[in-house]
Amino acid sequence: MSGALAACVVLGSGVAFAQEVGKVGVDWLGNDIIVEAIKDPKVDGVTCHVSYFDRGIIDRLHKGNWFEDPSDSSISCRQTGPITIGAIDMSEGGEEVFKQGISLVWKKQVVNRIYDKKNDTLIYLSHSRQVQNGSAKMSVTTVPLYGQNVVWTSGKPK
Repeated sequence: MSGALAACVVLGSGVAFAQEVGKVGVDWLGNDIIVEAIKDPKVDGVTCHVSYFDRGIIDRLHKGNWFEDPSDSSISCRQTGPITIGAIDMSEGGEEVFKQGISLVWKKQVVNRIYDKKNDTLIYLSHSRQVQNGSAKMSVTTVPLYGQNVVWTSGKPK
């Protein structure tokens, strides 16, 4: 199912594909931890690595709930080149950078980018979104901009 997840990454201003960079088997049931690299489409020079649990076929047959993966995920975003920031959302809720399905219809893994103007830092929050019974499982990472030679295409916010 991980191939379907990687192919379904949707970015805020277009479509991009996550690049699988790692896959670690965790048991004999075929369950894996997948690690993907995803570039922020509006912030050049930042790459996020997202990891998530991908249930194997034997586990799906054994436990039922065939079309759903757990909400657990982890994220780490770092500067991987010169940073150029395009027109990003400056609101408190930030902007959805990407999402991918972790169930057939109802559950999505989502990453939001929030700009912390006071601390001159980009915050990336990974969480799951569900129609009901939302999950409190989340992961957060930051990319500090202080002291960096950052280019703002629309000018740095005041």
